[in-house]
Amino acid sequence: MCIAVISTEHPQYPFILLNNRDEYLHRPTQEATWWPEPDTHVLGGYDLHRPAHGTWFGLTRQGRIAVLTNYREVDEELVFGARSRGLIPNAWLKSDLKINETPLQFAKRLVEEDGVKGVGGFSLCYGLIQDVVKGGTKGLQIVSNRTPDAEGLIYLAGQPKETHALSNAAYGDRSWPKVVNGEEWTRAAINASVEKNETREQLVERLLGVLSTDTMPRQKENEEWDMYLNQLRHSVFVPSIGRDHLEEHNMPAHEIGDVVKHKAVDATAGCYGTQKQIVVLADKEGKVFYLERTLFDRDASPIEHGKGDRIFEFQIENW
Repeated sequence: MCIAVISTEHPQYPFILLNNRDEYLHRPTQEATWWPEPDTHVLGGYDLHRPAHGTWFGLTRQGRIAVLTNYREVDEELVFGARSRGLIPNAWLKSDLKINETPLQFAKRLVEEDGVKGVGGFSLCYGLIQDVVKGGTKGLQIVSNRTPDAEGLIYLAGQPKETHALSNAAYGDRSWPKVVNGEEWTRAAINASVEKNETREQLVERLLGVLSTDTMPRQKENEEWDMYLNQLRHSVFVPSIGRDHLEEHNMPAHEIGDVVKHKAVDATAGCYGTQKQIVVLADKEGKVFYLERTLFDRDASPIEHGKGDRIFEFQIENW
């Protein structure tokens, strides 16, 4: 139950993005890095479980950015092996630099040519950071499996003083507390930081505090697991859940001992929670700051606070 928050509230950093990746903690994921050839202009993490190596978030030296959230449609019937939703942001981030595809052209390619069927429910927020920072445009775009055509895009972050969140429901669904709270808390954190004239580091800590806010109801006695998972919509941060569930299912003992007592039968089962946190800031000159904080290693063991941080800074090309 991931969440992404995009804000144009800060006067010094007119583009801010927050993201929590919620996932099964045994699922192998590449930490944020500049991607290998021929995609060395792309920065982000990516999935190591499926050979497609899709991503949920990334950006490029040229200012392209993409963040994906999944959701399950009521009538959705997917089997493992269908098209990976992680390839959708890849298609924008890895598009041919020589062609210099625009966001609208990408939407036409995605919706009208490649099609969005067979991948399940998703919302992709994408575009160019400079279209947000410099203004004069519609900002970022949202395309989903429900987008009828390239003219049906949703636009956001085109003006200052905007804050928008998307999670694992169709964009615009205000029934999810984590979406409403995520927007409110992000706006409040930015405003408090501006009022106190805080440093970048202090601002980032405030934003990480938003991403770490746990309002997840605890599982009640005799509450069915599938029913309890519906509570994920309530909390921006999802604590590690499912360890007791593993024990109930007699999962095999974990070879490294007591830190992780049980091991899931596969990468998409077992312990679940917020695995990674991301904060991205872009200033008026096109300088980008990117922090990725990894909270659990690939054995689902908690990582000491800050030890899983990866920080990147770069200048957007041709600003």
